[in-house]
Amino acid sequence: MAYILNIETATKNCSVTIANEGKTIVCLEVADEGYSHAEKLHLFFEEALRQAGITFRDLKAVAVSQGPGSYTGLRIGVSAAKGLSYSLNIPLIATDTLEALARKIIIENGFIVPMIDARRMEVFASGFDRNYVKQFETRADIIDGNSYSELSGIIHLVGDGAQKCKEVLNSERFVYHDEVVYPSSNEMAAMSFEKYKKSDFVDVAYFEPFYLKDFVMTTKPKV
Repeated sequence: MAYILNIETATKNCSVTIANEGKTIVCLEVADEGYSHAEKLHLFFEEALRQAGITFRDLKAVAVSQGPGSYTGLRIGVSAAKGLSYSLNIPLIATDTLEALARKIIIENGFIVPMIDARRMEVFASGFDRNYVKQFETRADIIDGNSYSELSGIIHLVGDGAQKCKEVLNSERFVYHDEVVYPSSNEMAAMSFEKYKKSDFVDVAYFEPFYLKDFVMTTKPKV
């Protein structure tokens, strides 16, 4: 039995999954406009374990979505994952947020470009083939009419970043999957188990989320 707790907090979706041997047993999640991750996350831990019929001591590893995404969301998820990994003395696994988002759909041909909204016309994006093999590294793209011209054939767009691209990327080669908005810990189950089998772990002391861009704090001008 290889029970792994998977945590996804990179976007508005606060998501927790208990998986065994890469198969989801319990998945709890809520996409809250108010980013209630700090309030929901630990409650989800307890409830997911209860529904799975196990305890923290039964876990073999904890996996966390590494980003890119919301600065605050990533900090909350990674901090919780580090705390569990350290206190339970179990390995910490980091998974690619955009790959988990890509895995929410199955395609016959073409490419999948998962997108996380980065405000205005900018998105955090990466490219995957039908087998979820990465075709280009995660990057911050400002969308224009020439975006993804390096990819041939049909391009499947998923995520909350894709929703604002319809007026710009409007040729027939772009297919929008509007039902797919946020990454989920459910798709992390298979990814984290593969890493667990390979002992592909990160250092609890030094691991940091993959923000992609520096965090910039904005304040309202004084009146």
